[in-house]
Amino acid sequence: MDEHVTVVAGIVIPSVSPVFLSIVALHIGVALVAVVAGLIAMLSPKRAGRHSRCGKVYFWSLVGVFGSASVLSFMRWAENYPLFIIGTCAFATALVARTAVRARWRVWPRIHLIGMGSSYVLLLIAFYVDNGKNLPLWRDLPPVSYWAIPIAIGIPLILRALLRHPLTRFKQADLQT
Repeated sequence: MDEHVTVVAGIVIPSVSPVFLSIVALHIGVALVAVVAGLIAMLSPKRAGRHSRCGKVYFWSLVGVFGSASVLSFMRWAENYPLFIIGTCAFATALVARTAVRARWRVWPRIHLIGMGSSYVLLLIAFYVDNGKNLPLWRDLPPVSYWAIPIAIGIPLILRALLRHPLTRFKQADLQT
């Protein structure tokens, strides 16, 4: 085993630096909060209350994930710049989705659903791209699976929600403008 790595629960962390490991610990914590809050928001009725509260927790924990991922990426740029790009896209799509709701853009429900759904899929992709090689079952899959599986599950769920939710259904007037 390399003396410059730390192994936690079978996952290799490429550093022994207390600063790096502290940021990794923070990153994991806020990422877990984001995953759980996002899931609760997705499964909650779309109205004020649980959906919006968990959505805010998801957004702000995603901000924390993006911030910590950025620091970690800059500390090991050559190895982590692809994760930085994925994280930037996840944060950007969530920011656009949140802005659409707050500013009440013309088609805000669609933009919000697509943006938040995409940010969640990208969050999962980043996790699997970084950790899939260390996870049971996932480590036996080809690396393209770390991208393909979240996309293959996420896109149909986003499309289903777009087609089923009353605020996101296309109306005849939408098609004419």
